[in-house]
Amino acid sequence: MQRKRIIKVGVALVSVSIGAYYGKEIRDGYIGALRFGRTAVAVGGIMVDYNRSLYSKTIDLASAEYAKARSEVHLRSAQRLLKLCETNGGAFIKVGQHLGALDYLLPFEYVSTMKVLHSQAPQSSFEDVLNVIKEDLKCEPSTVFRTIEKTPIGTASLAQVHKAELNDGTVVAVKVQHPLVKAYSTIDMKSMEILVNLASWVFPDLKLEWLVKETKINLPCELNFVMEGENAEKTAGLMKHLPWLHIPKVYWDLSTSRVLTMEYCEGFEIGVLGQEKKTEFEPFKKEISQKITKLYSDMIFLHGYVHCDPHPGNLKIELKQGKLLIHLLDHGLYAQLPTEFRENYAKLWMSIIRSNVHEIEEVSEKLGVKELHGIFACMVSGRSWNAILGGIDQRKKTSEEEKEIKDDASKYVAEIIEVLHRVPREMLLVFKTNDLLRGLNSTLGVRDNITSFVTMSRSCANAHYLKEYSQCSTFLSKLHVVMSHYVAHFKITAYELLLWWAAWWAHDSS
Repeated sequence: MQRKRIIKVGVALVSVSIGAYYGKEIRDGYIGALRFGRTAVAVGGIMVDYNRSLYSKTIDLASAEYAKARSEVHLRSAQRLLKLCETNGGAFIKVGQHLGALDYLLPFEYVSTMKVLHSQAPQSSFEDVLNVIKEDLKCEPSTVFRTIEKTPIGTASLAQVHKAELNDGTVVAVKVQHPLVKAYSTIDMKSMEILVNLASWVFPDLKLEWLVKETKINLPCELNFVMEGENAEKTAGLMKHLPWLHIPKVYWDLSTSRVLTMEYCEGFEIGVLGQEKKTEFEPFKKEISQKITKLYSDMIFLHGYVHCDPHPGNLKIELKQGKLLIHLLDHGLYAQLPTEFRENYAKLWMSIIRSNVHEIEEVSEKLGVKELHGIFACMVSGRSWNAILGGIDQRKKTSEEEKEIKDDASKYVAEIIEVLHRVPREMLLVFKTNDLLRGLNSTLGVRDNITSFVTMSRSCANAHYLKEYSQCSTFLSKLHVVMSHYVAHFKITAYELLLWWAAWWAHDSS
């Protein structure tokens, strides 16, 4: 068995070398071959390391020795991937950021290593920025912009943003795509696809095709800034019922597929609020968390149109006359959730909240993971199975539970990857969004926010109500659904008051 695996590793590495030299799609010039070669060396090294460290030794899988060896090879491999992403840039950083966002889903060593990519993105020269603007707007930048700040106010894997001023004095934010990122994306995606397929052949349990498939679907969308502008306008229309939410205006006459000019938004990024103590925002941190939960709960459960990149840099917080205003930025990646999926996901959350194992299993089957329903529920909720059974609404997440979750993410890698391989693609984006939202709460220093939990429960109940009401054909059936809806909200409100009272009593007693 081990000999066969070693032969497979050898054949895979030879195949990689041949592909690097002869592959039709790869032979797009020296740079393309070089990028593919870097990827081949990194992935080949990772496969060899796992084979030597875990698969070619006889170690008791339950022993401390195996756990130590597994953690060490995870860390070495994550560091190799990080170096590859930083060197190749572009699509590789995007994939690395995706992995770094999958907290509670992937081993801690990978998540903690790849997370640095959210703050370490490539930066194009100001000359390159001006050239892209000139090529796309068909004019000298100085003819439409009175000033453009040389230092970007934000950099990301695919683009960077500069603060600018129009000739009429309007302050705008200009998002400009890195010059070569689109040209390299085809080569990069083909490289990833070949190497992931080889890795899956050598290690059948390592099913990472979902990651490449998602990136192939999402990357072209994110590289089209016209689509991003359209996403922003659609979201502004859907979310107009939230008076504290602001979506920046798009200046279409100064926007193309590589240049996006939008209204400039004041305020502080959530990442800054987490790093620097801004006294004026301290009393509002729980409210910020609650409002962001409300925003995303409505997106997921009511509209099925979800902003899938809520990292700390994409949410700006501003105080206007003592009231919060949240600016939602970067609308490049959205998921359109099918109605059936949205209804199943809402039902899954309600079953988790109610600790209804039978219902969790039933909904998990509809989403393709019946026999892995326990792990699936933990991945969705970010809680341990024991906490789910005991009621996540009744048990606060402790440091012991956090450690249990991280240990399980490393212990059940194969099962977690199997879940990611089986679930609908919409679920993958929801996983990423959920983990980024948990990261936002962590950045704000907010844990066990009762209001946020209740807010999500209300959105679930609303989604369930809309489904039931749409299926009613008589006045009595509609009346029954409406009354049930009010009863559900009454119960949630009563439960919220009970939790607040319990929290106040515990605080007063201490």
